[in-house]
Amino acid sequence: MKNYHLFFSRIVKKGTLLMLLLSIVSLSTSLAHQPFFKKKSKSIRALIVGGGSSHDFDKWYKTADVETLEKDGLAKVIYTNDPKSILATLPEVDVLILCNNQPIADEATRKAIFDFVEAGKGLILCHAALWYNWADWSAYNANLVSGGTRNHDRYGAFDVKIVNPKHPITKKTQAQFTLKDELYHFQIDPNGPGIEVLAIGNMAGSDKVYPLLFVVKHPKAKIVGFTLGHDAESHNYLPYQTLLRNTLKWVAKK
Repeated sequence: MKNYHLFFSRIVKKGTLLMLLLSIVSLSTSLAHQPFFKKKSKSIRALIVGGGSSHDFDKWYKTADVETLEKDGLAKVIYTNDPKSILATLPEVDVLILCNNQPIADEATRKAIFDFVEAGKGLILCHAALWYNWADWSAYNANLVSGGTRNHDRYGAFDVKIVNPKHPITKKTQAQFTLKDELYHFQIDPNGPGIEVLAIGNMAGSDKVYPLLFVVKHPKAKIVGFTLGHDAESHNYLPYQTLLRNTLKWVAKK
């Protein structure tokens, strides 16, 4: 016991204990500034709703697009073919991506989607979701899409041209390219909020052009319509992937 007190007194006399404490504090401060302790950027939480007819939703939206959006940690994506699951999942996400042409018949779910938008959350409407799918839900096309599609050209190659290269969605994309898809004949609803066109498409030899990528001028939320997306020719194509990722980043940013 006497030896213990003697040892402790020597430590205190030499200031070793104080130095030890200062070293611990210094080490802790240094470690706190190392990359391991830095807060990682938060991935965007997104819900993709697919399902319906005429498209392989699982292959192109559940698999290809989820992989595109989750690359490099950009997003954490939940995919569903079941509209009944939207209501429970919506409060947990930052962005809703609709690509379905199957009905969303539940009134509570329809209201939740509109409430989601009114709260300023991001909404992306892809391909089949830009159709006039539901005669009993006209508010969807009128207020969220600001129009819609009732027909398209036969599947084949057509030209895509970026008409607003300064928008964040179109940054670092090719100014013009050609791909195979369904050229949707999107028509603007004059009674809707209106759209800002970012890219157009037209068949070779035709003077008819249609909006392919556009922003819906909603007063509270960021909504983007993207008519491309029928199959691999779009989903596996780098310009499509770049535009999709840019779109997600833009609608998620408040």
